[in-house]
Amino acid sequence: MDRLTAMKVFINVVELGSLTAAANRMEISRAMATRYIASLESELRVRLLHRTSRCLGPTSDGCNILSFCRQIIALNEDIELATAGRHTEPQGLIRVASSISFGQSYLAGAIARYAERFPKTSVEMVLGDHAVNLNEGSVDLAIIVGSEPAQGMISRLLTRCPSVVCAAPAYLDRCGAPGHPDDLRQHNCLNHTRFGNTWRFCPSSEEPDMPVIEVEVSGSIAANDSMVLLSVALSGKGIVHLPAFTCSADIQSGALVALFPDYQLPQLDVYAAYASRKYLPATTRSLLDFLLTDITRS
Repeated sequence: MDRLTAMKVFINVVELGSLTAAANRMEISRAMATRYIASLESELRVRLLHRTSRCLGPTSDGCNILSFCRQIIALNEDIELATAGRHTEPQGLIRVASSISFGQSYLAGAIARYAERFPKTSVEMVLGDHAVNLNEGSVDLAIIVGSEPAQGMISRLLTRCPSVVCAAPAYLDRCGAPGHPDDLRQHNCLNHTRFGNTWRFCPSSEEPDMPVIEVEVSGSIAANDSMVLLSVALSGKGIVHLPAFTCSADIQSGALVALFPDYQLPQLDVYAAYASRKYLPATTRSLLDFLLTDITRS
């Protein structure tokens, strides 16, 4: 039996907890779904599923194999998507979801460049910090920063973005520049509520023997949006921890000063995610390919 189809059946059974539900989703009979699972178990020589009191679940071997199955299916879909509609000029509407900060600092400019290259397309940006359900069909592509996409999404890693601790010259002139991460305890730190109030500093590649430092910070202002914190920092009200894409231009201009060059801060993964569909529309595919190239140049 076809191994790729058997893997899809296995993934669906795990996601839905039911052979019947998986069979219905794939539009095959329950008996056929059972045969696919049996065939895959026979080929791999392991038991993939066990039945609990309420549903089917993966065995320990099944859990280990599940991630590989998802990767194989995703790569196979990428091969199909790479050839789907390749001779069709992108046209029509595409809706892209993103956080407000990433949308303002990078995505808006990238969309403008994309629209200039493909004039028959139009893009609607949906900005917000809430989770996006791609299966509802209201969004074609979601840009997710800092966390892995939800189960069931197909995703591509666009980039890894470093973080920066920085402050305006006016604040540093008034309060002094911290010479060591521990000094942040005596400063007004502007905190992103999503990431908590513990800032983690790792040694740079030039100073690999320096210890990792975790500092609990506090301050007068916190927010759930990076652009709000950027604005407050630019006004000289405190020290801020931001993704580099939100503040690199201000650091280059001198409006902000990057602190602690001997340390590295955790990087944020930036993913482009879309629903697990067999064929991706040519317009969505073209935008995804464009972003994968464009973001490395920005």
